[in-house]
Amino acid sequence: MEKERIETGIPGLDKLIQGGFIKGSTILLCGTTGTGKTIFSCQFIWHGLEKGENGVYLALEEDKESIIKCAQDFGWDFKKYINQKKLIVESIFPSSLEEIKDTIREFIRRVNAKRFVLDSLSVATMGWKESESIPIIRRSIFELAKTLKDLQVTSILISEIPEGENKLSRLGIEEFVVDGIIRLHYLEFTTGDIPRSLIIRKMRRTDHETDIFPFEITEKGIVVKKG
Repeated sequence: MEKERIETGIPGLDKLIQGGFIKGSTILLCGTTGTGKTIFSCQFIWHGLEKGENGVYLALEEDKESIIKCAQDFGWDFKKYINQKKLIVESIFPSSLEEIKDTIREFIRRVNAKRFVLDSLSVATMGWKESESIPIIRRSIFELAKTLKDLQVTSILISEIPEGENKLSRLGIEEFVVDGIIRLHYLEFTTGDIPRSLIIRKMRRTDHETDIFPFEITEKGIVVKKG
């Protein structure tokens, strides 16, 4: 059966994943500080807006004006689409995952969004302790992913990786619930010209590339280079 794909808007990436993310899938975008996670996510939202696909960018830690400014630095006029009620960029400081899910439902339905970004899942799960029941935590994250699928949005969940750790998420559970994983790297000491790279760790129902691919952050956003 042919699977409908959603273009990421990241030049060079879609050809590595059979044309884009599967429509309605949930992708974990992980990396350490400075790897380009926010830029990647803004670029994904912007590409959708330009194609007539409304979006929601929900930040749990960063001020919404910082997200709008980040997009503006690359020529992506989020304010235009916010004024047209085709985009919501908002910052909240939730007390529970249930509050996050309620907010997600409200915002996505308000603008009939087709693309969604949560920045970040690491903050959303910060209230949990690793000593808590793993099945309960996994179930809660699964329910978040199910909420997004029920809303029929293609989603990016950002995951912050602490420096020096070889993890994909804060708890080590999140990666088993999502449909795909893209990890961004920043190599501080390199003999090459491009210090940033990405690897597609997982992409369900997709014959994806498995090499490490360098990428640049240009004045027009992220561009993935050939390996």
